[in-house]
Amino acid sequence: MFARILKVGLFLVLLVGLTTGCRSTVALNGKNTAPGQVKKVTGSKSAKAYAPGQTKNKKN
Repeated sequence: MFARILKVGLFLVLLVGLTTGCRSTVALNGKNTAPGQVKKVTGSKSAKAYAPGQTKNKKN
């Protein structure tokens, strides 16, 4: 009985450890990141808004 409880407990600890340990973060530094990378992270369809040469074409 004790062995079964121990096995179930270890399985649950292993399951929680494997599912919560997989996390990735992306740090975006405005000047050091390519426009395509920012587009990928934000999910935009175009990188034009993040390209430094394209900001002058923006109309208010």
